[in-house]
Amino acid sequence: MSENNEKDWPLWEVFYQPKNGKPYEHAGSLHASDAENALQNARDVYARRNEGIGIWVVPSDQITASTPEDMGSFFDPASDKPYRHPQFYSVPRAVKKRS
Repeated sequence: MSENNEKDWPLWEVFYQPKNGKPYEHAGSLHASDAENALQNARDVYARRNEGIGIWVVPSDQITASTPEDMGSFFDPASDKPYRHPQFYSVPRAVKKRS
């Protein structure tokens, strides 16, 4: 890999945490020579206006994801387990509802 050509650098996915206790959100992608450089570039690009309190950078080639073609077979097991959905449960009378 050439240090001078950014296109040769690996692609990194950037995630940031907007507030303490909130989940990390995907912010975008960038090319960087290594993890430290990716973290610094992510800070400069995605957190320059105090958008978050934490940043993760992950090499794009290390992410494994399902594809739309997997939808049927990959997610089918969930349909036979209705107890995983909130509408399966009823709220006891003793529980006060929030208004």
